[in-house]
Amino acid sequence: MSVPGTPIRFGLDSAIGLIPGVGDLSTAAVSGWVLHQAHRAGVPKRMLARMVANIAVDLTIGAIPVAGDLFDVYWKSNQRNAKMLEQHLSDKIATSRS
Repeated sequence: MSVPGTPIRFGLDSAIGLIPGVGDLSTAAVSGWVLHQAHRAGVPKRMLARMVANIAVDLTIGAIPVAGDLFDVYWKSNQRNAKMLEQHLSDKIATSRS
């Protein structure tokens, strides 16, 4: 989705985050699932820590009314964490093929 007339794009995380309390908890649940999948995939502890930090920043700042919702459009912690997981899995596949 995007803001009409601008290049600003946002996802379901940002839209659900607009619901006070419930929205932030719902997106935290999705974040936890991505983190769990990363752990199951054998992501190194250092990368898991970075993922937890992304989630913590999102939850902390995202809890601030209005400003937190605007921040969520920019930060996109789930997208950042999913990219890190994808990169790890791609590297793992490339290493196993060589």
